[in-house]
Amino acid sequence: MDPRYSAQEILLCDLCQTAALQSHCELCHVNLCIVCVGKHLSDSSKRHNVVPYKHRFTPSFLKCPNHIQKHCELYCEKCDIPVCSICISSGKHKGHDLSDALQKLNTKLKDLKKDLNELEKIIYPAYKAIESDLISEKVNLEKHYEKLTTAVTKHGEDWYRTIDIIVNKQKSEIDEMKAKHLAALNIKANEIKEITSDVKQSIFDVKKMLDSNDVSLTTAYTSRNDEFRNVPPKINISFPSFYSHHVMTEQLNQMFGSLSKLSITGEKQTYIMQTPEAVSCPSVKPLLDEPELITTIDTGYGLLYSVTSLRDEEIWTCGHDKIMKLYNLQGKLLKSMKTKSGNDPRNIAVAKSGELIYTDTGKRTVNILKNKQIQEVIRLQGWIPLYVCFTSSGDLLVTMDTDNKASAVVVVNQAGKFRFRYNAYGHLCTDKKSFDPRGITTDSKGQILTADYSNNCIHILDQDGQFLCYIYTCDLQFPWGLCVDTTDNLLVTECMRGKVKKIKYM
Repeated sequence: MDPRYSAQEILLCDLCQTAALQSHCELCHVNLCIVCVGKHLSDSSKRHNVVPYKHRFTPSFLKCPNHIQKHCELYCEKCDIPVCSICISSGKHKGHDLSDALQKLNTKLKDLKKDLNELEKIIYPAYKAIESDLISEKVNLEKHYEKLTTAVTKHGEDWYRTIDIIVNKQKSEIDEMKAKHLAALNIKANEIKEITSDVKQSIFDVKKMLDSNDVSLTTAYTSRNDEFRNVPPKINISFPSFYSHHVMTEQLNQMFGSLSKLSITGEKQTYIMQTPEAVSCPSVKPLLDEPELITTIDTGYGLLYSVTSLRDEEIWTCGHDKIMKLYNLQGKLLKSMKTKSGNDPRNIAVAKSGELIYTDTGKRTVNILKNKQIQEVIRLQGWIPLYVCFTSSGDLLVTMDTDNKASAVVVVNQAGKFRFRYNAYGHLCTDKKSFDPRGITTDSKGQILTADYSNNCIHILDQDGQFLCYIYTCDLQFPWGLCVDTTDNLLVTECMRGKVKKIKYM
């Protein structure tokens, strides 16, 4: 009989075989007495984890389904199943890599703890933050639509009783948009709440497996963390605005004013979840230390102002000439179009539908080229339309000017509220002349690029207006107009040279 298992049930040390055991090394699976603990720990070639014997880790091995009297103390890596000694001797797993079931369990436990840590500290808080933001969005929704309704009502009070029908109609439109807006937020909130519940359930399941020490459960565990890392797109809804009209020559409905359309679009979530092992995301494009010149197109303009692109292989240009020109990237002229008034166009943009928009500073108009016909879209009084662009939702933005020159980039949010002002203080290029911003654009990362005409460079800012770097290579001279194509290549016009340069900067 083994002396360690006598009738008195005195358990003896595995090393000296004489003294009663009191401790256990969980990594070496050895029972130790007080004296032998020191000897065991003196072996620095291995890692040790000595605990009191009663606190030792006791895994519950799975009984072999094929040999019921045996426990599966080994694990076949090729078959990905626990096996017993009889399974091995049968030859069924001959040539397969085998590992200790306890080692496999320890590996799984580490994965479980890693998943639990990410679920509790990163993923779950991120979804709770989204929930909080959605609640704030609904609070702001009430305030905004209340202001919107007040504006419409106040404007309606200035009119005769005959326009009450128009007022009521537009109030109804506001209520309908508000309902759609709120419904969209509620749908998104329910989606996030459901995922958050799944994350919470995963946390519970992982904790349960960690507490059970069950080899069968833990080896069968499948992580859902990859699924949870893919945060759903953030809902992007632009609030409608009310525009009042005071020009008495238009029809009554147009004179009263109009509501902009409710825009509900999807946008990539801004909540960033990073584990300590993955500080950077491979999908995020870094800025190049040295931007590369891809191609140069000579447009023939004496002064070249603007460039825009809908398809990466074609670009529209305009300059100190009444003719707007469409080129391919090989410099071949594909099409040209004369302005309606004969004035020089100041700036151009292309809608997603392919229609060309241009500003006419002489006539103070914004015009659109549609079906080979030029139509007037906007006519201003007291203001001069300068630059135009289209938002991701298809709205047209127009910058206007009087006689002031701010020498700064001013950014506002969708509601028109001031966000930041960038005047390049402390970030001027080599010539160190006053900051002279001209063209401006954004890329897929939300970075802002603006041309510094006097200093022959391009300033690149992050979404919050913090200076990142500037492009002053590629022999840039007098940069003016900017746009970014679908692959984040920069198109920049050189005003005095009449050339367009395509530059890779990410």
